[in-house]
Amino acid sequence: MILNYNGLQAREDWEAAGVKLPKHDWKAMCAETEQNPVWVHFGAGNIFRIFIAGLQQRLLDAGEAKAGIIAVETFDREVVDRIYVPHDSMTLAVSLLADGGIDKAVNASIAKGVVASDPAGWEELKAIFRKDSLQMLSFTITEKGYALRDMKGELLAPAAADIEAGPDAPKTAMGSVAALLLQRYNAGAAPIAVVSMDNCSHNGEKLRAGVTEMARQWQKKGFVPEGYVAWLEDEAKVSFPWSMIDKITPRPAETVEKQLTALGIEDMAPIVTQRHTYIAPFVNAEAPQYLVIEDRFPNGRPALEKAGVYMTDRDTVNMTERMKVTTCLNPLHTALAVYGCLLGYEKICDEMKDEQLVKLVNRIGYVEGLPVVTDPGILSPKAFIDEVVTQRLPNPFMPDTPQRIACDTSQKIPIRFGETIKSYMADPEKNPANLTAIPLALAGWLRYLLGLDDNGSEMPVSPDPMLSQLQADLAGIELGRPDSVDGRLDAILTNPNLFGVSLKDAGLDGKVTDLLKQLLAGPGAVRATLKRILD
Repeated sequence: MILNYNGLQAREDWEAAGVKLPKHDWKAMCAETEQNPVWVHFGAGNIFRIFIAGLQQRLLDAGEAKAGIIAVETFDREVVDRIYVPHDSMTLAVSLLADGGIDKAVNASIAKGVVASDPAGWEELKAIFRKDSLQMLSFTITEKGYALRDMKGELLAPAAADIEAGPDAPKTAMGSVAALLLQRYNAGAAPIAVVSMDNCSHNGEKLRAGVTEMARQWQKKGFVPEGYVAWLEDEAKVSFPWSMIDKITPRPAETVEKQLTALGIEDMAPIVTQRHTYIAPFVNAEAPQYLVIEDRFPNGRPALEKAGVYMTDRDTVNMTERMKVTTCLNPLHTALAVYGCLLGYEKICDEMKDEQLVKLVNRIGYVEGLPVVTDPGILSPKAFIDEVVTQRLPNPFMPDTPQRIACDTSQKIPIRFGETIKSYMADPEKNPANLTAIPLALAGWLRYLLGLDDNGSEMPVSPDPMLSQLQADLAGIELGRPDSVDGRLDAILTNPNLFGVSLKDAGLDGKVTDLLKQLLAGPGAVRATLKRILD
């Protein structure tokens, strides 16, 4: 069995292997998408292929849609050349169930993959954006893809280059979007929704800021007319809906590849591209998934609510996103990531068998987070945490690693923990100094940045844009010498860019410092501190 249009003609073999196949006419879908494109998506990676493309798959199979999605890759052309093209842009979607089973389905809702940096691909995209039928442009490019400026407010080099060069051949994602929307404006200015589906706070706001700043900079240099910028900033014409997305999608697992190969499905081996993208013809992910989108689509939209998406207002999206990111999932993930690395764990699920780590995440979520989280109404915060703690994180068939989750932690801390701290500061009946588990997570992160595990052995530290600066600030702090912390944390603990607030203003700087000292007492101090604080 080979994953492509011709290979799927042997339906009996696929169905005998327990694989759910598309019900729609794939060739008709591709033809309709070519003539009347409706949906373009930036970011051709794993969560898009299993989740977002899976939504359109449901609509196509149910007769609720005729066109598919055009996937655009802006970072790594090998994804399209080596994964999309050989498999006719189809994905074998594998849901990893907590009972050890796997559900298998072929997603065939992507009409094609396009490489934005390829001249032919760029011309094709420009033609697509000139068509009135296009209703939405969506994104899963990670929060870093929206950034034009660094932490100091200075333009990043690629963004500065795009601003100087103008809209003809941009290299950044934000430049590409602004240039394609210029094509749409020049072709009659038909409305469109520009929808971030990335896992970050106020994602629509971040996306809008990146695209509109690029456009304004071009206008200042005379590359684009004022009318274009006015159209782009009119949300009745170009909307930037907010969304909340949740589905844990780890790298492709060797165990899953072996299961698929044993069933007779060929060419399932994962690849690692030259740009270090881990990808395979299949995508493995947990079964639970949530997508909540602000319902502002000025040119119409697919019937996403019929595929399980919550379509609602901005306030509800914001409350749901805050519920997940600040309380019910993301802070638990980050705490498990840093302590999992320190304690030598290789899987998140194995950490959920660790008595102290379970107590840590329970205390962060139930005890310290829930009292200040706002109930969005469409999802219960307590029920959400219950599912996370009892089903999702302990799932032994989710091959997610603390090392992956620990990436870019400096960019996550302000929201995942800082928002809860700010809520305690704003409530006259609550005192942030009474928090225990959140300061323990923050101290654990600082201990992790030293690059030594709990045995005192060197360990790798995951990539982070602030890593070199943070490690420079921590230089001189040594395992076995708790007093070496004295006088070295002020620049970190008072930095609101790291924690969302100054921990000194929150009355937590002393507690974090003391906890870090305990974690540094010597080999085994991490485990001993967790026991002492949590037991």
